[in-house]
Amino acid sequence: MSFASVLDRLPPSRSPLLRRFAALVEPNDDAQFERLGQEARVLTRQNFGRTMRMFAPLYLSNECINNCRYCGFSRDNPILRVTLTVEQVIAEARHLVTQGFRQILLVAGEHPKFVSGGYLADCIRALSPHFSSIAVELGPMETAEYLPLVEAGAEGLIVYQETYDRAVYAAMHTSGPKRDFNWRLDCPERAYAAGFRRIGIGALFGLAPWRPEALALAAHLEYLVRHCWQADLTVSLPRLRPAAGEFEPPFSLGDRELAQLICAFRICFPRVGIVLSTREPAPLRDALVSLGVTMMSSGSHTEPGGYTGQGRAEVHRTIRGRILPPDESINSIATGQFAISDERSPTEVASALRQRGFEPIWKDWDQSLAAR
Repeated sequence: MSFASVLDRLPPSRSPLLRRFAALVEPNDDAQFERLGQEARVLTRQNFGRTMRMFAPLYLSNECINNCRYCGFSRDNPILRVTLTVEQVIAEARHLVTQGFRQILLVAGEHPKFVSGGYLADCIRALSPHFSSIAVELGPMETAEYLPLVEAGAEGLIVYQETYDRAVYAAMHTSGPKRDFNWRLDCPERAYAAGFRRIGIGALFGLAPWRPEALALAAHLEYLVRHCWQADLTVSLPRLRPAAGEFEPPFSLGDRELAQLICAFRICFPRVGIVLSTREPAPLRDALVSLGVTMMSSGSHTEPGGYTGQGRAEVHRTIRGRILPPDESINSIATGQFAISDERSPTEVASALRQRGFEPIWKDWDQSLAAR
């Protein structure tokens, strides 16, 4: 049975866990909100201690064949694009190593011409000696296509459904393979079958009303806890940020509601990791660390070559998917996927965590532990 059949029976068909989750995200007063936060803090401390896993995204390419109205990489956006060579990826990665990172997330737009399976496997193999944990965030693949990535050294896969509302999904994804809702929805299970030991899911808040979206995300997580029980699961709750295309989110998720949502996930899924990225402003990130967050990025760049300027000479402009002739006047790195909010360095974020009694964890896994 696919999760699609479960999703299509929501909201009438809810498990006891989902009924509790739905109650936790209902409007509440200050006293109820404080009790919610206290319970989430206790559960976080019991299951994760006072630790925070640190990671950095490394963008390989912003080429993409999908048109997604909200995404800066959308095919028809007239942006500066580039795909880094393996050598340039290594140069970007070495910079992250000097900053302390040993956990990395490789991100790329979906474009088979530029981001092939062989290219991805080559990047992963080249980075494996430098990083104890390598995760990927890519266009969905078949299980057989994931196998070479796992063999090369990738151990985590991140895939956001973006929105669980089928009508909204169809309106937001106007062309390209990403239009296939069920194909994306079943991606975590294909990745699990390929051997990824860590699976991350999430919804992009701002595309649809947040409470039904959160309930569907919780249902998906509950399903994966049962069916992918040998993998570590994480959930992300990103909010839309400004990007090329100037998409205006039709819905909002306020800071208080985001905190409430983190608490609800922590209470209902006490052992699942919760990720908070640099999309959120520094003061809010500092305030949320004790409520349930277990994994944070820092010092992030969302453009290929953003850390060291790699690929600058190969940057080109595209219009509606068509690569324009070389233009010597271009003297810039490629366009980012979205604007980050917390621009602090990894050292500054780590210092802020320690001031609040948390210990930044730069490495908590090594491939040698799983060697046979």
